[in-house]
Amino acid sequence: MSAALLSPRMSLVKPSPTLAITDNAKAMKARGMDVIALAQGEPDMDTPANICEAAIKAIKGGQTRYTAVNGTAELKRAIARKFLRDHAMTINPDDVIVCTGGKQVLFNALVSTIGEGDEVLIPAPYWVSYPDMVVLAGGKAVSVECDASVGFKLTPELLKKAITPRTKWLILNSPSNPTGSVYTEADLKALGQVLKAHPNVLVMVDDMYEKLLFDGAKFATLAQVVPEIADRVLTVNGVSKAYCMTGWRIGYGHGPSWLIGAMSAIQSQSTSNPSSISQAAALEALDGPQDFIAAHNVIFQRRRDMVVSMLNECAGITCMKPQGAFYVYPSCAGVLGKTTPKGVKINNDFDFANALLDEKLVAVVPGSAFGLAPYFRISYATSDDILKDACQRIKDFCASLR
Repeated sequence: MSAALLSPRMSLVKPSPTLAITDNAKAMKARGMDVIALAQGEPDMDTPANICEAAIKAIKGGQTRYTAVNGTAELKRAIARKFLRDHAMTINPDDVIVCTGGKQVLFNALVSTIGEGDEVLIPAPYWVSYPDMVVLAGGKAVSVECDASVGFKLTPELLKKAITPRTKWLILNSPSNPTGSVYTEADLKALGQVLKAHPNVLVMVDDMYEKLLFDGAKFATLAQVVPEIADRVLTVNGVSKAYCMTGWRIGYGHGPSWLIGAMSAIQSQSTSNPSSISQAAALEALDGPQDFIAAHNVIFQRRRDMVVSMLNECAGITCMKPQGAFYVYPSCAGVLGKTTPKGVKINNDFDFANALLDEKLVAVVPGSAFGLAPYFRISYATSDDILKDACQRIKDFCASLR
């Protein structure tokens, strides 16, 4: 009876595979099993002390009341300074919205713009939440496959083919979750040339992993590189990943006034303002010392190199070396059709992930969840020793297949 009371749209929404696998791994751990969970994307470093101290100061100073619905003026000015410092972009703080995490920025934008049947182009592999947010907003998620042959990145040719009269949004994510691929300035300029010919297409640019770059890679964002279309670009970012503040739940977006106004109206009737204390902490994150980010990237790059090297030693596994974020996205095509010691035949990446968890107690996310198979995602945002143990287990698992 209770299911009959739900909105029909709920049948189209899938629970997060990342959280489902993480929860399963936690349950196995709670039973005393030696599970290594490489599913959830969250830095293992603590929030820097100066940021925590700013939050404590805000609490003691009585900053515990409602703020403006779309963020404090002080934080929005800090975000404007960040755009100027990092992208040489002068933006109006009034064209900024602060939300309870980057996910709410995306959701507000989609809900406030999508009509029934509007299409949203999503390059695959993609972050698992994009398609479901589109469905909840009443739109149609259109996956555009971008496999390893194009570096897991959308090309101008693929974009041209995908755009239709119903296309409302394109979503771009760089560095990418789940692949770690990074769009260069040249990549964005080439996509911008296509978008110039389609003035009705809005672009949502998810820059959440902007600061996590390796091998000297340079970050570029679309509104900076192609200013001619900046009036229809929503640039989304936040403090979760670079500043190790996932639990503080602060994301922000910058875009045209009409869009930020609509998103703020949605927010005013849903969550209202983000946490006042978290906003004070985010202000310190953006304006305070930034040197720890480079130090963290040295650690992440070392882990990436170890994981990529060890995975490429596994029979049937191939892994590209990403330039950003803290994920790798290896192919398991070489193990399909094989059978595990427990007699389980591996027909797809879901079978691979489930058997790996069952037989070697390593939790990874199957690539099908991200719209491109047969791959799996590993988050290397954990210690070197844990990663080494996990990769050795994967290697042993692959060697055991027949």
